[in-house]
Amino acid sequence: MAARCSSGGEVGRLFEERIAWLRRPGNAALVRHGLRGVEKESLRVDADGRLSQRPHPKALGAALTHPHITTDYSEALLELVTPPQRHNWQTLAFLCDLHAFIVRRLDGELMWPASMPCVLDPEHRIPIARYGSSNLGRMKTVYRRGLGYRYGRAMQAIAGVHFNYSPPGDLWAALREREGGDAPEPAFKSAGFMGLVRNYRRLAWLPTYLFGASPALCKSFRPEGHELLQELDGSTWYAPYATSLRMSGLGYRNKTQARLSISANSLEEYVAGLTAALTTVEPSYAAIGVLVDGDYRQLNANILQIENEYYSAIRPKPAKDNKARPVAALRERGVEYVEVRTLDLSPADPVGVNQAELRFLESLLLYCLLAPSPPLTAEEQARIEARDLLVAAEGRRPGLRVPWSEGERTLAEAGLPVLDGVEQVAELLDEGGEGYAAAVRAAREALRDPDATPSAALLRDLEREGQGFFAYALALARRHRDYFAALPAATAAEDRLAALAAASLQEAEALEAADEVPFDEYLRRHFEAIRGPAIL
Repeated sequence: MAARCSSGGEVGRLFEERIAWLRRPGNAALVRHGLRGVEKESLRVDADGRLSQRPHPKALGAALTHPHITTDYSEALLELVTPPQRHNWQTLAFLCDLHAFIVRRLDGELMWPASMPCVLDPEHRIPIARYGSSNLGRMKTVYRRGLGYRYGRAMQAIAGVHFNYSPPGDLWAALREREGGDAPEPAFKSAGFMGLVRNYRRLAWLPTYLFGASPALCKSFRPEGHELLQELDGSTWYAPYATSLRMSGLGYRNKTQARLSISANSLEEYVAGLTAALTTVEPSYAAIGVLVDGDYRQLNANILQIENEYYSAIRPKPAKDNKARPVAALRERGVEYVEVRTLDLSPADPVGVNQAELRFLESLLLYCLLAPSPPLTAEEQARIEARDLLVAAEGRRPGLRVPWSEGERTLAEAGLPVLDGVEQVAELLDEGGEGYAAAVRAAREALRDPDATPSAALLRDLEREGQGFFAYALALARRHRDYFAALPAATAAEDRLAALAAASLQEAEALEAADEVPFDEYLRRHFEAIRGPAIL
């Protein structure tokens, strides 16, 4: 059967022709060893598993300026960022070095291993990240204060893994030469990336099903319960068939953004939609206030304060440039890579992610690039959103049927034909038997048998151990700490990270000393930079 990509229609001839072209001698190198990186979030908790109230440890450096160890929403929510690497083992090795470095400096604290948070105190006790007194640092803190007012602080304590990916640079020139056309290479590349984004939107339910690992949560996160949830014990809610409560309506979703539909049908439309959201006032946010009694509650009252507030399954990203706003950089220089945002933390893995996940995602993203990607209609986007929520909340329900173009399908009927195409890509990547095809075969088995998913395994563990979610995750956190503590110190990595920590503290101090304009003026200049020259 031919592989399928969108919620309707066969992938057909274009995909097969591209695969045949890549199978020619030497051409597989065009898709191997693209750049990949991971952004992994993890809450700091005290020895008893409660959210840490301590500041970001100084021994880790300055969260504002450290390139690899920072914070996300909360002062207690660590974010570990790997540099772009050409091999998955390099990415995971770097992530392992970061964990080992951090664990040795947490002074009795632990890194929470699950996406859904530990026992939470009342909202006002969830500490917002602090970045010092520089204008940039103040802006980052005010942005997070605004998120708390808009969506609640508890939701911002949810953790995940983001996967950043760009195919090898030579692929674009070769693909453009093969397929003709007179578009400049940057425009051709951006158009290809936007096709990838559309197809990933269509298929985002698949990684949620395959790698979702958050079917249970502490009652402190959701004290009032929900019709989806059942009681496991006195401290735990669970959804019997959920794959990822993080990606469900109980997690990282909100009603205002559910109404926000930013087109990915072209880079022009995406930038226009994003710009509109960044410049259009949302009445409910205006009611919160911006500058109230001399203190900023949020950066502005617009639908999005800044670009990072757009919560989507995948985002096209420009080359990193701290001096340019992302929307302006996209407009002027195009897309450089994509950021996939649908991965839960893998609790069983000490670094929160594993090789099989990264291999499958790389194969899937290249499939999304190589397959035809027709424009998304409003009707199809509505089906995508309904399907994503249904798979997150009830993806393992026996006989579950999800919205499709011509009615409904089971997940196996929807996903197995897709995996036929993804496996062809994986075979191209499997230089020396690296395990890409094996990762797709494991995904195929999980589609046929929901019990083979991480979400099912976690619920089995809770039942076998007779534990609630909190006790289970706390025991894992302690085991992971012991694992990293037992590793022999990698002197070169330790020295490098210690030097980066010291340098980041100096850089943060220098930023504070260098500020020459008041904060109000700094914000005005920043938001003036949204609009710019015509798109390439």
